[in-house]
Amino acid sequence: MSKIIARAGLIALALASLAASGASAQGDAQAATASKAIKPARQCFYLSDWRGWTAPDKNTLYMKVRGRDVYRVDLAYGSNQLTWPGTHLVSVVRGPDSICHPLDLDLRVADDMGFAIPIRAKTITKLTPDEIKAIPKKYQP
Repeated sequence: MSKIIARAGLIALALASLAASGASAQGDAQAATASKAIKPARQCFYLSDWRGWTAPDKNTLYMKVRGRDVYRVDLAYGSNQLTWPGTHLVSVVRGPDSICHPLDLDLRVADDMGFAIPIRAKTITKLTPDEIKAIPKKYQP
């Protein structure tokens, strides 16, 4: 009789363990699906499609891409020189020219004298048409 009770206990324990692992796997699958739904599609562009830029302040760039898209680049450390007339923004390309992450941008601010200051991107955000319209006219790239 005690062997039957022990076997029944083991079977119950095995079934409980199996049910818990099944629920855990289902919960993991639902969490993975939810996280995929939350993540926005990665917005990449090619430097060869870059058509112009403006800087409303030393830590923000607006980049015109493909003639219709605008990306806001928030800088980790910028330069007041970005807002000066006659300033050039230089991009150094090493390998593919696709830009998907802030570290893909290797930018320098150069003046007419050839002096270049490195700047580093913190975030890159593709703007919606409404966000583009909200940019003051003098800062639209």
